[in-house]
Amino acid sequence: MSDVVHIELLTDADHAEWSGLARRFNDHFGTAITDELYERTWHRLIARDEIRGAGAWADGRMVGLAHYYFHTGLWFGDRCFLADLFVAPEARRRGVATAMLSWIAGDAAEHGITRFYWNTEHDNAGARALYDTVADYRGLIVYTYRTPLGREIRSNTA
Repeated sequence: MSDVVHIELLTDADHAEWSGLARRFNDHFGTAITDELYERTWHRLIARDEIRGAGAWADGRMVGLAHYYFHTGLWFGDRCFLADLFVAPEARRRGVATAMLSWIAGDAAEHGITRFYWNTEHDNAGARALYDTVADYRGLIVYTYRTPLGREIRSNTA
């Protein structure tokens, strides 16, 4: 794989490559997603009203994806939350994730966003090694309310 990575917002033409990579992402985390939910998510990503999606390409194929959204902050300006970041295993350790984080930070800044943040699993040493080079760990712990507020779609306990 070449070290040249091109990143841009997803378009209709990216559906097949996005679907393949999104399925690999969810398989990696053991998350069961229906075809219907993949399609609904795709349409939301393309509409860009609520959520945004970006892809990273190298050697003419998508090797990374990111899903994120902007939201109102309570005290200090609007925020950008990175919901998903995935780089195909064969493309890792080549700067793809770093480039995607930088690109999203730029997109957020262009939209007047003042804070860009995300969560990761505490034992994801590979991701945390990268994140420690580009972001500050502030010691926050994430809690997920036990009682389902809607239809449960995840097969793991996160």
